[in-house]
Amino acid sequence: MSTIQIDRLLDTVVKTGSSDLHLAVGRPPTLRLYGSLKNLATKVLEPDDLVALMKSITPEKNQQELQEKGGSDFGFAYGDQARFRVSVFRQRGNVSIALRLIPNKLLTFEQLGLPPIVKELIRRPRGLFVVTGPTGCGKTTSLATMLDYININFDRHIVTVEDPIEYYHQHKKSIVNQREVGQDVSTFSEALKRVLRQDPDVILVGEMRDLETIEAAIRAAETGHLVFATLHTTGAAGTINRIIDAFPTNQQEQVRVQLSTSMIAIISQALLARCDKPGRVAAYEFLVITPAISNLIRENKTFRIDSAIQTGKRFGMQLLDDHLWSHYSKGLISAEEMIDKSRNPGDLTDKVHRSGGTVGRTELDQPHESAPAAS
Repeated sequence: MSTIQIDRLLDTVVKTGSSDLHLAVGRPPTLRLYGSLKNLATKVLEPDDLVALMKSITPEKNQQELQEKGGSDFGFAYGDQARFRVSVFRQRGNVSIALRLIPNKLLTFEQLGLPPIVKELIRRPRGLFVVTGPTGCGKTTSLATMLDYININFDRHIVTVEDPIEYYHQHKKSIVNQREVGQDVSTFSEALKRVLRQDPDVILVGEMRDLETIEAAIRAAETGHLVFATLHTTGAAGTINRIIDAFPTNQQEQVRVQLSTSMIAIISQALLARCDKPGRVAAYEFLVITPAISNLIRENKTFRIDSAIQTGKRFGMQLLDDHLWSHYSKGLISAEEMIDKSRNPGDLTDKVHRSGGTVGRTELDQPHESAPAAS
């Protein structure tokens, strides 16, 4: 396959609105469209095809890393249409490639369905705002939308640390400096060590991967910066526990106190296939750190956070399962999709039955022709 064909494949991804493209030996190129895998009607890829495709898009430095470490990640711009985040890796001795489409156009709060109170919270001059959820649930997109809102409306110095950079931000009312791990700086923790000397107002930590990075993010939030960060956790209470558990036991007490004063909010999100039309819709769990929730964190009573979210609706708070139920009630998602992504599947299954609905794999809604094709 020549570069012409990688261009044709990337074109197809952009035109169909697919989120990912998978290239693996022994299978035709495969798109992920609205969450399902769909083979393209082209030839089955052979080892030589994969090597040619890999070489046509992978920078020299990353080809070297693939040789030495068995895998490499990078991003590249595809004309002015889009950017792609790429992971090349070896499996069973062959090369495989996974490409994630990063759209050039930033979405608005309304398009994403983010709670309106988020706009109020991100005006604050300091604090930690964490966005969590599984891989591919749209964390990067939500954060890019929040940063863009700050960039358009406030004069701030925004510094991001990402691996790799996904959405490119132009300078608007703010100044935006984006540092890529592996290219501009060696590690997240190294970038965060230096960032406080760069006079930032807003800091984005692409991922809180290790203890050093988590410590640096909390410190930056305490010293008067607005810090955005992501974690692969589910649920707001689980996120707080995960951050605290990253620390040695003898420091956990102190970290609880730090979090109770420095944390602003946690959004935990999931992305679901729609059943009313092709496309996807996001569901959010949203926790705002009120004085009452601050106390729960300080006193190690995070198990009470879920019920505090239910009583905190006036602050814009909501549980993930409540938002899923609301999507299901409006006919946006199927019962199966709701239950797959829920935190308490048993409760929601009962609720479906009580409301006269049924949950059964046999009658799984198929709103579009993108079920995984047999390989």
